[in-house]
Amino acid sequence: MNGWVRRVCLGLIGVLYVVSVPWYRESGQAPAIWLGLPDWVAVAVLCYVAVAVLNAFAWTATEVPDRVPDAEGRPDRGERAR
Repeated sequence: MNGWVRRVCLGLIGVLYVVSVPWYRESGQAPAIWLGLPDWVAVAVLCYVAVAVLNAFAWTATEVPDRVPDAEGRPDRGERAR
């Protein structure tokens, strides 16, 4: 389950980055004001906030093992080599 959740989040992050660029605006078009900012700035900021939330969700949905096996396949116990 974790793999597909992470892939969906990463796909949505990619879409949000594309939407955040104001490529859809006509050149010379006067910006509307949203939240006290020009509309293209407000859209970009909201997209970046959504990216941060999705990134945090993707990390919490990903299981990270506590210990990584060493080169010989044994669990690393955090001990120093002697």
